[in-house]
Amino acid sequence: MDSIDDESIGVREHRFEKYGAEGLIASSVDFGWAGLSAELRAHDRGVITKSTKDETEVCVAICPSNSLVTRLIGGVVDRTLAERGTIWLAPPGSKEVLVDIAAPVQVLHMHLPARHFSAESLGIDVGHSAPGSLRYQRSFQDPLVAEIAFAIVSELRTQTAGSRLLAETLAVSLAARLLHSHSSLSPNKDLEQLSHQGLDRRRLTRVRDYIDANLEGGNLTIARLAKVASLSQFHFARAFKAAVGKSPHQYVSGHRLEHAKALLRRGDQSVLDIAVALNFSSQANFARAFRQGTGMTPGQYRRASTRH
Repeated sequence: MDSIDDESIGVREHRFEKYGAEGLIASSVDFGWAGLSAELRAHDRGVITKSTKDETEVCVAICPSNSLVTRLIGGVVDRTLAERGTIWLAPPGSKEVLVDIAAPVQVLHMHLPARHFSAESLGIDVGHSAPGSLRYQRSFQDPLVAEIAFAIVSELRTQTAGSRLLAETLAVSLAARLLHSHSSLSPNKDLEQLSHQGLDRRRLTRVRDYIDANLEGGNLTIARLAKVASLSQFHFARAFKAAVGKSPHQYVSGHRLEHAKALLRRGDQSVLDIAVALNFSSQANFARAFRQGTGMTPGQYRRASTRH
């Protein structure tokens, strides 16, 4: 264990700050995500002081950096160069965290609630202490956690038609990965051996019918779809992709896009009304997602459809 010396946290002439508006690049606040909150931040040179909350915080360096990041938690000092994909884990608790940043670095902050570590979410009984079993450890690399972070950053920058489903699916996968690879619990073979087989026809039909009936509105959550299929969220996400060849997010995005086309052809709703009906956070995000999927803006598509 390292000791704190005069050249470590808190003694250099850096300013102390808490997370605030400064340095905020993108946030999930307006996206309506459930079960995951995320902020992409550009942290300048300085010292951050904060207390961990009831949620698990996972921080991932997004861009390459030569910044030396020194973190103090409960008397343990960790120093590392913030390479792209470097990860810092802060389990829930009341310990104060100090972070000394030597040079600017861009970091994604993800917060997971305790419910993602439950039997309902993961499909196995891991006990009430599952989030608390996560280890306070030094910075580390984990390709799967890093890819989850990069996918969330992409969604924050350009919202897609299945934004909420994507965030929830990634949150469940993140919780499973942390519990399996970065906790003090014994490795659980049940988690490793969750079925990769697809949904049976009866369950898949129920899920598809539910999706078709709820393309408008906010009821298409991974928790709700898993309940319709009578599976845990983690198992459902894997089983659905095995059965359909697409993730729930990709499947819903495609169907929402087709539904948007039908509403635009019908012509009795404004583009803004359609964006709201399909649960986009703004008309601009809807337009970007629509153009990405069709090569046209909603207005261009509507005008082209009326000429035929």
